[in-house]
Amino acid sequence: MNDTKKSSQPVLAVTSGEPAGVGPELCVRLAERRFPAHLVVVGDAELIEERLGRAGHGLVVRPWKPGMSPEAGVFDVFHCPLACPALAGVPDPRNATYVLNVLDRAVKGCVQGDFDGMVTAPVHKGVICDAGVPFSGHTEYLAAKTGTPRVVMMLVGGGMRVALATTHLPLAEVAHALTRERLTRTLEILHHDLAASFGLAGPHILVAGFNPHAGEGGHLGREEIDIIVPVLEQLRAKGMRLTGPLPADTLFAPHRLRDADAVLAMYHDQGLPVLKHASFGSGVNVTLGLPIVRTSVDHGTALELAGSGKADSGSLFAAVGLAIEMVNARRRRA
Repeated sequence: MNDTKKSSQPVLAVTSGEPAGVGPELCVRLAERRFPAHLVVVGDAELIEERLGRAGHGLVVRPWKPGMSPEAGVFDVFHCPLACPALAGVPDPRNATYVLNVLDRAVKGCVQGDFDGMVTAPVHKGVICDAGVPFSGHTEYLAAKTGTPRVVMMLVGGGMRVALATTHLPLAEVAHALTRERLTRTLEILHHDLAASFGLAGPHILVAGFNPHAGEGGHLGREEIDIIVPVLEQLRAKGMRLTGPLPADTLFAPHRLRDADAVLAMYHDQGLPVLKHASFGSGVNVTLGLPIVRTSVDHGTALELAGSGKADSGSLFAAVGLAIEMVNARRRRA
């Protein structure tokens, strides 16, 4: 990366998500705030133009191409055509290919260096699956597209960073998925990216137990004894600051969080309800371990609000702001 690139504002791709959801209208509301970055919405230009008109923004949609600089009075859109017309609140599986094409173009732009990072509006996993495309979420899809063998999902909000050792699995499968290898790699990625993308030297990570009361010495389960404790001891010997395994019901107490940089929960609904209670509407989903910066909103497509103009843009604004911080942290480290 040359010095000119380092000193310039980041260029971020903002994917518009499910066209029948709130994503497109949230994207156009980015025009309401000034960010220290060049934002390029990836999606259907006519759809974005229509949403701009509804919102009353006097901006002209410009078909963006790599290398274009921002201009006053224009709204840059990297055009990706819809497969069929989009009706607010009524998703159509025929547009599943469009949603995935939007993601693919943003990823390709990041890998090629046209974008410094990407921010994603929500997609509808069920609609994509109904179209015959197995899709468990952005996190897994972006890992596959970038050839990344292991990624970590982390949410940021309410003064917390909460990462997950396992993500979108049925609860009955979590115990089988929690292995020493998986936990080790998850903690290595989390530790590395807290330093590389958040500028935290020697980050302190709180690690949750798997069972109630962290297993009660094996009386309520052996995952702590057989898996978590050996991994933590091994990684502490390499210099990581790890506290745990801690009972999840007391881990989030203020006195514990005060000196912590992040929490690692063992499964999705162990850690995220606490964070979302503290930050819903302004939380950010981050994918760690990727070769690119990716952040996202912490909510779904909100089909019932699509087209109403009532959707809360706070999470998207926060996701953009965090992506900018992460890009700049990576540049300082480079």
